[in-house]
Amino acid sequence: MKQKRVVFLMSDTGGGHRAAADAIRAAMEQRYPGQYTYQLIDVYRRYTPFPFNFMPEIYPRWVNHMPTSWGLGLWFIDSRSRNRLAMAVINQMWKQGIRRMVEEHPADVLVSVHSLFNRPAMRALEATLLERPPFVTVITDLVSTPAFWYERRVERCLVPTQAAYDRGRLFGMEPHQMRITGLPVHPHFVEGLLPKDQARDKLGWDPHKPAVLVVGGGDGMGPLFSIATALNRKRLDIQLVIIAGRNRLLKRRLEAQSWNQPTTIHPFVTNMPELMAAADILVTKAGPATICEACIAGLPIVLSGAIPGQEDGNVTYVVDSGAGVYAPGPDRVADTVAAWLAEGPAALAERSARARALGRPNAAWEIAEEIHVQAQRAPIRTRLGKRSKGADPTLRPTPEDNWVI
Repeated sequence: MKQKRVVFLMSDTGGGHRAAADAIRAAMEQRYPGQYTYQLIDVYRRYTPFPFNFMPEIYPRWVNHMPTSWGLGLWFIDSRSRNRLAMAVINQMWKQGIRRMVEEHPADVLVSVHSLFNRPAMRALEATLLERPPFVTVITDLVSTPAFWYERRVERCLVPTQAAYDRGRLFGMEPHQMRITGLPVHPHFVEGLLPKDQARDKLGWDPHKPAVLVVGGGDGMGPLFSIATALNRKRLDIQLVIIAGRNRLLKRRLEAQSWNQPTTIHPFVTNMPELMAAADILVTKAGPATICEACIAGLPIVLSGAIPGQEDGNVTYVVDSGAGVYAPGPDRVADTVAAWLAEGPAALAERSARARALGRPNAAWEIAEEIHVQAQRAPIRTRLGKRSKGADPTLRPTPEDNWVI
């Protein structure tokens, strides 16, 4: 049987887009082994002009050092009229590169996990091919979903929450196009979760002392050092675990501190399922992937901050469900952790149950099934194809490479 081609559109502007694509790919390989080849395309890096091709570098600096301006920008374009204007400008600037992308990476199904690539890719498909592959959007923002996500010509738009579904309806998506699946979390994470006592035994943690896990994403973003030292000043009867990520300077600064409780400092880790399963409290910014992983693990969350506009809805989502609280700033984080511990184990167990109720551990497999269904469809005649009567609509040859970075 000939393998079908799945092409993912993403960019490394934050870790969530690549992580979502990796999770979906892994679920598809489990569910449909040997049936597909996969390409992962960093569209910003490879197919957009300057300065957009530097967005993987620009984005983390922007949201860390000028978050207010980022939030204002998202707010400004979050209307139908301004969104159409912004997309018209982007399409004009990106048109040549995106058309080249379509030519170089033919697909049996196209999957976008980044909001800005949906409309330019669809326009390029319609303008250059007589028949195009089915197009699936997988939204990787949790609640505050920008209007860019909702391209009305896609076959399926898979959303993580009811709020994201409702915004899709607001921006013209039809109910038959959308499905609430949850955010895709890698199968290895779901399968790697252990009972708390087993996880602690494997990690060598104290089986009785409450464990507080502090993370700042893969790059150690946010005021992680200040949060850790604020917790240290509280002299709580805890074990503290800090994930510094790829931030080597942060790791060295943390290692140079004197700690008032058992404290472990890790660089970037690959055993997050074990760490979350073993912990009692998670301190993190309001990133969607970490929130979803914590909920699947039943780990209550202290949200230490949020990117304005982009993550505001995530805060509401966690707080309204009772799965966690918003405590921006190191001192408020430390006060919240102290208050939770003072409530006792029963209260922590109740918060854990509320977090677990939000989890959707099967999301990656549900999304994989949706993509599989679309991959079985015949190619879809484009407007160009409809104008070309008698033409022989064929897709271009398949490249031999599988996973393009």
